[in-house]
Amino acid sequence: MDSNDVRAAWADRSGEYSPTYYAHYGPDETSELVRATIERYAGRDARVLEVGCGVGRHLAALAEGGFSALSGVDVNADALAVLRETYPGLASVGEFHAASIEEYVEGVETDAVDAVFSVETLQHIHPDAEWVFAELARITGDLLVTVENESGEAGTVNHVDDQLPLYYRDWRRVFTDLGFEEVESVERKRDTMRVFRAGD
Repeated sequence: MDSNDVRAAWADRSGEYSPTYYAHYGPDETSELVRATIERYAGRDARVLEVGCGVGRHLAALAEGGFSALSGVDVNADALAVLRETYPGLASVGEFHAASIEEYVEGVETDAVDAVFSVETLQHIHPDAEWVFAELARITGDLLVTVENESGEAGTVNHVDDQLPLYYRDWRRVFTDLGFEEVESVERKRDTMRVFRAGD
């Protein structure tokens, strides 16, 4: 499976882990953790981008918490349609893009947003597209938050439902090598949240 195959599989995802699947569950404890973290480090006035925003359940928690400069990108256009139906308040204040992360970031200006976050999204980026991590670092003015599965050894791959690849990476190394400082990490049952701030 190459990087194009991975993007196509997520763009057409149905059933488990599909847009309607996540819309049913709504914001959760991860949503609140991300919201509280971004508020603590960057404040409610921060311009925030979620990569792999899906139906927007995490961004919805930020909107409910008083954030208004919100944006998201997702490869699955159906997810953004579900977002507009499920979270009309978020849709009215946010800016959303139906595109792969790789397609989207190349057109974004340096330091365009104050904070970027991902929830179990970057782990699905194919090794051929790892250049996207440097692009995320470039467009992030201050804060980068990753919530990714780190249960496997860095450099190995697992598969969701024996199909979609999940690439294990050392996220601390990835982003510190790109000039960020890790200021917080929280190991959780299913994933690890890491908080990075841009260097001087």
